[in-house]
Parts: sequence; structure tokens; C-alpha cells
Amino acid sequence: MLASLIDDPLRVTPAQMDEWCRDLNNWGIADTVCFALFDRTPHAWAKVEQWHDQRPEFEKRGAFALLWGLTVHGKHSDDAPFVNALGFIERGAAHERHFVKKTVNMALRAIGKRNAALHKAATRMAKRLAESDAAAPRWVGKDALRELSSPSVMRRIARR
Repeated sequence: MLASLIDDPLRVTPAQMDEWCRDLNNWGIADTVCFALFDRTPHAWAKVEQWHDQRPEFEKRGAFALLWGLTVHGKHSDDAPFVNALGFIERGAAHERHFVKKTVNMALRAIGKRNAALHKAATRMAKRLAESDAAAPRWVGKDALRELSSPSVMRRIARR
């Protein structure tokens, strides 16, 4: 964890990211590595695309924690990669594993809070998931809708 706080994001290689991702073994380290370092590297979006289909729980969580971090730290990113990532979220929401579905949910909510266009797209996705017959996507969708339709988020979106 300390290494993720002091490493230089511009010197991090894709191979280093893959190696560290394979070593992720709990949600706290996964989230910290992704929020404090990986989301600041030039390889971040490529790793979201690569890792979202991983089978190991914390490698998969790494993809969605990285996506979540990009919503916060990628202030100048355009909407297109986030819209594309909604497809990853839809697939990721189907996983029953607690630490995966929690971070899928957080990424969806964070995308929806970036601006009005992404709020609309994330809310549409959340509604689709909330109507699912399967428990995991239904939970992700309903929980995301609860926050995305809250008065505080609606005020925030209106101000942007």
C-alpha cells in the first residue's frame, strides 16, 4: 500500500500494473492502489478495459475501483470512455461476489455524478439493472438509483 502512495504514476508500466493487480487480495489495498496511483497513469483506461473481465475477485474489483477513481481524478476526461464503461458495469453487475458488486455499484454512481449527460446514461443503466430478475444486478441498480435520484445529487447535477 505504501508503494502506491509514493510511486510516480508516469513511471508505472502496464506490466507493473498487471503484476500488482494479480497480487490484490483485499478491497482496501485494491481501492488504495487504484485511487492513489493507477488512476493517474497513462495506462488507466486500458487496464479498466483489460481487467473488467478478470475472474479473480480482487483483480475484477481493481477494474471497477480504477474506473471509480477515474471519475474523480479524470476531471478533464470526456464522456465517451465513461459511456463505454457502462457496458462493463452492466456485465460486472451480474457477479454475485460482494466485493465486486459493491465496487461496480460505486463506479456506476460515480459516473452518474460527473455531469447531466452521464447522469442520464447512468440512471438509464441503473433502471435496467433494477428491473433484473437476478439479485446482484437488481441490488446494484436499486442502490445506484437511490443515490442518483437523491435531492443532493440532483442539485449537484443542476449546478454543472
